[in-house]
Amino acid sequence: MRVVLAEDLFLLRDGLVRLLEAHDFEIAAAVESGPELARALAELEPDVAVVDVRLPPTHTDEGLQCALDARRNRPGLPVLVLSQHVEQLYARELLADGSGGVGYLLKDRVFDAEQFVDAVRRVAAGGTAMDPQVIQQLLSRRAAGDQPLARLTPREREVLELMAQGRTNAAIAGKLVVTERAIAKHTANIFAKLGLEVSDDDNRRVLAVLAYLDHGR
Repeated sequence: MRVVLAEDLFLLRDGLVRLLEAHDFEIAAAVESGPELARALAELEPDVAVVDVRLPPTHTDEGLQCALDARRNRPGLPVLVLSQHVEQLYARELLADGSGGVGYLLKDRVFDAEQFVDAVRRVAAGGTAMDPQVIQQLLSRRAAGDQPLARLTPREREVLELMAQGRTNAAIAGKLVVTERAIAKHTANIFAKLGLEVSDDDNRRVLAVLAYLDHGR
C-alpha cells in the first residue's frame, strides 16, 4: 500500500515513515510543504494520503487544501488528516465531498502504533477514522440550533457518536453491551429523526451523518 505523507516537523515525519514502513506500507513520498505535497499527489497517485493541515509556506490550511484539490482531480482519494486541534472548517471541507475514505485524527490523542496504523488502513480501504473529540464537537455545535438532533435520546446520541467514529452496529453493540438488534433499532430511529436515508454501507452512512451534522455552518 503506497502512502504519501506530509508533515513539516522532521522528527515527527521521520517517525511516521519508520512506523508505516515497519507495518509494510510503502512510502511513495514524505514531504514537508504544500507545493511538494501537491506534486506528489498529482504524480504518484498513492493509495492514501496522510497529511498535516498546516504546512509551509502559509502554515494555515495548506496541507488540507492540497488534499482537497487532489480529491477533485482524483475523486475518492483516501485522505487521513493529522491536526493539533479540532478545526471545524477543515472537517467540514473534508466531509462535504462525501466520497472515498476520510479520517481526522488529533496528534496528541494517537496513543499507540496500532491505533494509527489501523486508521491508515481503514481510510485506505474506503472507511472512516474520526477522533471522538472531533465528533463530539460537531455534535455539540450542531445540536445548539438544530431541532432534529435535539430530539435524539441520550442513548441515540451515544450511538450516533460511535457510529460517526466508523464503528459497525456489531462493534457499537459490543461497546455498549447490548444486542446488535437493539443498535439496529437505535440506528433506524436516528436516521428517521435526522431525515437521512438508511444505508447498509457503513462508510456511506457515517459520511452522510457527518455531512449532516456539519452542514450549514
